[in-house]
Amino acid sequence: MERLLPWLSEKRPEIVCLQETKCVDEAFPREPIEELGYSLVTFGQRTYNGVAILAKGGIEDVIRGFGDERFDDEARVIGATVEDVMVLNLYVVNGQSVGSESYDFKLSWLERLRDFVRERYDLAEKVVLLGDYNVTIDDRDVHDPELWKGRILCSAPERAALQALMAEGYSDPLRKFTEEAGHHTWWDFRTRGFQRGRGLRIDHALLSPPALEACTAFEVDREARDGAKPSDHAPVIVTLD
Repeated sequence: MERLLPWLSEKRPEIVCLQETKCVDEAFPREPIEELGYSLVTFGQRTYNGVAILAKGGIEDVIRGFGDERFDDEARVIGATVEDVMVLNLYVVNGQSVGSESYDFKLSWLERLRDFVRERYDLAEKVVLLGDYNVTIDDRDVHDPELWKGRILCSAPERAALQALMAEGYSDPLRKFTEEAGHHTWWDFRTRGFQRGRGLRIDHALLSPPALEACTAFEVDREARDGAKPSDHAPVIVTLD
C-alpha cells in the first residue's frame, strides 16, 4: 500500500488491475483506495494469489474465476466491464520449472483461459486481457535469450499456449509502436536484475481489434520499480482513446 497509494495519486489511471494481492476479500484495505475516488472489486485468497480491479467509473458484470472447479480454488481471474471496456485481469500460474507438475498445470490453465476467452468475449467489443502472464511472448522480451532458452517463462510450450490465446484475435499493443527488444517488466530480486538491466517482459495487455485501434500509448513505468521496497514487477500502462 505504501507503494500503491502514491502511484495512484500521481498517475490517476482510470482502471487499475492488481495481481498477487495475497489477502481474502474481507481483509482487503478498501478505504484508502476508495478515498482516492476508486471503486473496486476483489477475488482474494489468504497468503497466495489474489486479483483486484480498481476503477474511477462504475464496475459492472463482475466475474470471478473460470467457473471451472479444476482451476477456481486459486484466485487468479477477475473480470469486469468499465464503461465500454471489458477487462479480464489475470495472474497466470508460474509453473516453477519445466516438466514439473506445476508446469503441466500451467499449460492446462492457459488452455482453459483460451477456451474461456473464446466463449465469453466478442472481438467486436473493446476487450483487454491483461496481467502477470508469467510467459514471454518471444525472445525480444528476454535480456539474454540464450541463457533463458527452454527455461520456465520462456519455454516453447508456454509461448505456444500464449500464442494460441493471441490467435483468437488479440494483439500485443507494444508492437503497434515498436519492434525493439528490451521493454522488460520483471526483474529477479535474487540476481539484482533491475540494477543489472537483466529483465523479462512477462506482464502483457492483449487487445481485441477495437481496443487496439483505440490504443494510443504503451508504457512500462520503470520509475515505479525503483526505490525502497519495490515490487519485482513494474506497472504496465496502456492508454485507450
